Amino acid sequence: MATDRIADTGADAGAGTAPPALSGLPLLGSLPALKADSLGTYLRAHREQGDVVRITAGPPGLRAELYCVFSAEGAQQVLASESANFRKDNPFYQEVRESFGNGLLTSQDEDYLRQRRLVQPLFTRRRVDGYAHAVAAETLSTLTSWEEAADGIVDVCDEMTHLALRAVARILFGADVDATVDVVDRSFPIITEYVLRRGYSPANIPRTWPTPGNRRAAAAMGELYGVCDRIIAERRRAGLEGGESGEGEDLLTLLAAAQSSDDGAFDAGELRDQVLIFLLAGHETTATSLAFALHLLALHPDLQARAREEISRVLGDRTPEAADLDRLPYLTRVLKEAMRLYPAAPVIGRRAVAATEVAGHAVPAGADVILAPWVTHRHPAYWPDPDRFDPERFTAEAEAARPRYAWFPFGGGPRACIGQHFSMLESVLALAMVLREYTFDAVDEVVSVSAGITLRTKGPMRCRIRRVAG
Repeated sequence: MATDRIADTGADAGAGTAPPALSGLPLLGSLPALKADSLGTYLRAHREQGDVVRITAGPPGLRAELYCVFSAEGAQQVLASESANFRKDNPFYQEVRESFGNGLLTSQDEDYLRQRRLVQPLFTRRRVDGYAHAVAAETLSTLTSWEEAADGIVDVCDEMTHLALRAVARILFGADVDATVDVVDRSFPIITEYVLRRGYSPANIPRTWPTPGNRRAAAAMGELYGVCDRIIAERRRAGLEGGESGEGEDLLTLLAAAQSSDDGAFDAGELRDQVLIFLLAGHETTATSLAFALHLLALHPDLQARAREEISRVLGDRTPEAADLDRLPYLTRVLKEAMRLYPAAPVIGRRAVAATEVAGHAVPAGADVILAPWVTHRHPAYWPDPDRFDPERFTAEAEAARPRYAWFPFGGGPRACIGQHFSMLESVLALAMVLREYTFDAVDEVVSVSAGITLRTKGPMRCRIRRVAG
């Protein structure tokens, strides 16, 4: 997460003791380490200093202090029990907001509450289950494309990103999926890199200055906004009778129709903000979970065979449907364990409104607070032999024995991800269809990752695929 500047934090700290500090360079603190490997730096901070650690980064005058909270109990305090005191006010979220809109991921206060009330009815389990057919259709398309895979090798990260993007675009836009996917493929990488560069910088020039980076990002945002605005305008001109995603109205049509006497309805700009956030959060997170589940199973052929046996027994040759989510418990455990080791949101940032105390340590008003599922998901107090891939960690009995926030890939508290059921539904059904048809052997056994807006791989994540016999 960004090493953001903070308000004065010296005078109004909580009653606890100051957290221990991670050692760093005299002038720049831990800034070089965070830029080189933020996830590794957070792991080192926890290993050397414990569950609450202060990290200083940046030169004098632009120095940031990050209050890192690594325990499950601390995560629960920040996200749930004291969530009102920890806001999405840091500059990183502001960069996301300015690039991808003021949707559910980035909005706050009454804006967020109004949006949540309008959107929540569209994410009931019954409604989300209706999108299973779209997931199945896009997965089948991916499987068909693999029939001509060169040398039988695919990059599962690229493939799952494409699959998840097409699935969420089909659900959002229905018949307009192809035009949207092409634009997102071109524009998202440019915008994401722009957000990360500005989010990790202690100081930025205005976006309006005509630098090459600003102009390239503005052009990408203009193209992305333009296709969304065009489709929204067409829906409105058609009297909200837009495209359909198979067995019902697409999500954009439902968003455009959402209204209440208290909250009104979304205007065109608000609709675009929601669409952009759903495109961002709805495909990158699911793609990460799917890709790493395949990678981990490719490294563990015995567990892959066990998952395939369950799939064959439950599904046979039929297309999976929403009800199968509860019939595939082992496959679900595989995905949860993949999300433990490789959480799509490896770092979560907040800013403290008022001074408080976490695990006996003072967190001052204005402090930037970092939660790191990447670290908490490897905390040895909750996860014995934490780097080992073991789906049995997610039996019902094992889950009940752990603190609630030992595993929180979807966040938590009042701002928990509204799409977590959809993500699990899409991931389980897509993974079931893929494993039923192909076996996977890892070509790239070691994959390096970094923290962007979501977890990112630094290189290819290739697997050799073979058709399942029979």
